[in-house]
Amino acid sequence: MDMNLIEIWSNMNNLVRSVVLVLTVEALACITVVIDRMIMLWVSRRRSRHFAREAGRVLASGEYSQALGIAKNHEGSHLASFIETGVSVFLDKREAGLGRERAAVFANRALERKGENLSESLNRGMNVLASTGSTAPFIGLLGTVLGILNAFHSMAQGGSGGIATIGASIGEALVVTGYGLMVAIPAVLTFNFLSARIAKYEAGLANAGSELVDQLEAGGGFESRQTSSSGEEEAPISEPSSARVASEPVAC
Repeated sequence: MDMNLIEIWSNMNNLVRSVVLVLTVEALACITVVIDRMIMLWVSRRRSRHFAREAGRVLASGEYSQALGIAKNHEGSHLASFIETGVSVFLDKREAGLGRERAAVFANRALERKGENLSESLNRGMNVLASTGSTAPFIGLLGTVLGILNAFHSMAQGGSGGIATIGASIGEALVVTGYGLMVAIPAVLTFNFLSARIAKYEAGLANAGSELVDQLEAGGGFESRQTSSSGEEEAPISEPSSARVASEPVAC
């Protein structure tokens, strides 16, 4: 059976056309979200790799001020932003006179709050996929109902009946339900796929934060963020540590 989409569109009434347009807008929105999230995950993962290579040994040796500077140079990396928050709070509290363990507690709390903010950022737009997957089939069904009503209305006005009269109109109306399913099924699949990827990424960030807190609690001596006369931070002095932090998040 050949389907002429242009002919089907021309035979639809305005209400059914509006339903098709709504489904099309939802489909385009889903495509935009998927592309945006995939690019975001790829870029962040790539930059986090670079940050982990540069900052891993620095953090392991307890040179927190230097690690803080490295994190600030890696914009677009969620891992760098995450580690920067914890280290910055830790150094602030140490400079305020708190002990290492107490300062690490404040850093851990700051990491928890930062993790919530990063989670919100990572999941931005995912509600579009979820909403489309749950509503598109019903929107398509609404278009079909409106199309069938229009077919019966045309039959009543023409004074003739039979499947030969309304069969084509009903068939065209059912296309809208099919269109709704075509929009909904990929939306649900991509939502599940991206949700799993983002969850793994968040787990990697949480693991890096936990390792950082362990390092801060058990690391070497305190380093002060004093600046030189040129305004640049002096190289920190701290005791070496064998703990490893800033591990790369789970691959996307």
